Amino acid sequence: MTAKTLRAIVIGASAGAVQALLRILPVLPASYPVPILVVVHVPPGKDNALVALFASKCALRVKEAEDKEPIVAGTIYFAPSDYHLLVEADAAMALSSDEPVNHSRPAIDVLFESAADAFGPDLAGIVLTGANHDGAAGLAAIAIAGGLVIIEDPATASNAAMPAAALASCPTARCLDLDGISSFLQNPAVA
Repeated sequence: MTAKTLRAIVIGASAGAVQALLRILPVLPASYPVPILVVVHVPPGKDNALVALFASKCALRVKEAEDKEPIVAGTIYFAPSDYHLLVEADAAMALSSDEPVNHSRPAIDVLFESAADAFGPDLAGIVLTGANHDGAAGLAAIAIAGGLVIIEDPATASNAAMPAAALASCPTARCLDLDGISSFLQNPAVA
């Protein structure tokens, strides 16, 4: 897999997400050739301050995902609070207010499974720190589709439950600390 064939990167995180994402996203250049879609468990009714925070720290364009918006390289998209983020077959985004999955909306599994359907082997999925098992089934779907799967090392994660669940469902995943994930993101062609 090279940077030319990698069409998207999806990232899921929960408890400890902000600190983990601040270690891996701000290092990416404005010319980054791959779009990044991120689900962080944000409680409903709370303002999603992630876009403003990361826009001030990242060279990449950072925005909240919008329904039917085409996915564009060089952009980090955050799922809005209380909406599932999905990728449609034409590589546009869709938002859904369907029932929570794993007690979460947005749910990581929803994004990962729909992105696996849309991008197949041209997708990388990354599960970071978190306190539940959301992302485990979605990461397995990415692996089955031939995509690249990466898990934050549970031994170094702020909260090990989510990476450990992802590793149990996807034992062939690359297990990296945040520095390793940052290095991968800076040079996805080495995948």
